[in-house]
This record gives sequence, structure tokens and C-alpha cells, in this order.
Amino acid sequence: MVPGATRRANGSQVTTYRRVVSLVPSLTEALASVSRERLVGATDWCTHPADLDVVRVRGTKNPDLAAIRALSPDVVVANHEENRELDVRRLRDAGVEVWVTDIRTVPEGVASMERLFDDLGWPRPGWLSEARELWCGPLPPATRRVAVPIWRDPWMVVGSDNFTADLVRRLGWANVFGDSPERYPHVTAAEIDTAGADVVLLPDEPYVFTAEDGPEAFTTPAELVSGRLLTWYGPSLVEAAGLAGKAG
Repeated sequence: MVPGATRRANGSQVTTYRRVVSLVPSLTEALASVSRERLVGATDWCTHPADLDVVRVRGTKNPDLAAIRALSPDVVVANHEENRELDVRRLRDAGVEVWVTDIRTVPEGVASMERLFDDLGWPRPGWLSEARELWCGPLPPATRRVAVPIWRDPWMVVGSDNFTADLVRRLGWANVFGDSPERYPHVTAAEIDTAGADVVLLPDEPYVFTAEDGPEAFTTPAELVSGRLLTWYGPSLVEAAGLAGKAG
């Protein structure tokens, strides 16, 4: 049996992972909410919880693979969109177990985290069941049209088939670029301004839009919003549900 394993009454093995490295900020926050002492490494971008004291293994796109191996993790948690396949493959070739999420809707995010906690042998946190209640029902009617830029120079916006696009729709908002065949299309500021949005939502990540950097590019009204609430799947989902009530 591996370290931390126990056995069910029928003799089958149940593994509890005790050394986890996370390469995904939202999953770092999720894991720390249950058992931060078992989280031994995380990226520099893993900013929540703010007082998390673990070894930092550089960024999501350039993780320090040697530092990760030196931590002797039971498993490394990664994401298909945030992390590079090359890094995942190199870790696996070195004998490191890697658990990769591929999340494109909020219900997929909730289900993926449920599987993750179950596979780790950790209890599911209370916020996860609350997130399922808040987010995994029927789609509400759309009450306003939004554009969501995620980068500037060049301008990029949330398009289709991604987590934020689904979250926005489940808030009751219609994404004016939601019919794009691209997940994050490149556009111009003028195209954003004339797309028919009631409001341009400007998150503070991945590009850090501010009151002085972003709204001035548009005649359409703009609102600064938390990028964590729009793009993270973890404990933030409970707070993110309140964005609909703050519209306008």
C-alpha cells in the first residue's frame, strides 16, 4: 500500500494523497480550503489563500520541474488550458503522477472538483455542494448583453466554449462574442465598442484592467470586475453567484 492508504471493509484500497503540488490557482485555493497542510507546492500565480506558505514552483506556463520533483509529490494537479502538455508529459515521464482537469463549463468545473477530492481521498468541502446548488440548474433568461475583454495590445475577448463564457451566461448575461468559433478571439477596440453590448466587463486578470487603463477605450459603459470571480472554479464560485445581483 502507498503511504496514507487505508482499506475498506471489503479489502479494497483507499488512497489518501498527502503531498500535492498544484499548478492551477483556482485549484490551489480549492485544495487549501480542505487540507492546506497536504499542499506542498504551488505556482507564483496561486494568490489565494493569501497566507499560503508552500514552496513556489514558478509559473503556470514555465513550472520548475526539478523543484516539483524534489518535493516528491504524490500527485501534481494541472489544467488543460492553463498548463502546457509538454510539462505534464515531462513530469509523467519522470514518474510523477499528474491529474489534469479540462473544464469548459461551470457544471464541468463542479463535477471535476468533486472527482478530484474523491480521488485524493479528501472530504468534499461545504462550498462545493453550495456551488452545485447555485450554478448547475437551468440557464436563466439573459437580462443584459456583455463583452468581456481579457487582454489589451492586442485586444482579446471571451468567445465561446470556455469556462468564463458559460459562467457569464449562467449569470443571466449574453456574451456578444459568444457565437465566435474561437474561444478567445482577437478583436479591435472598435469591434468591442460596436458589438451591441450594454456593458464592457473589465476583469483584473489575466490583464490588469483599471479605472485608468481600459474604460477610456470605449463609449460603451464599462465596469471593473474581479477576474477571480469570472475565471476561477473553486470557493470563489459561491461569491461569484452574487455578481448577477450587482449588475449595473
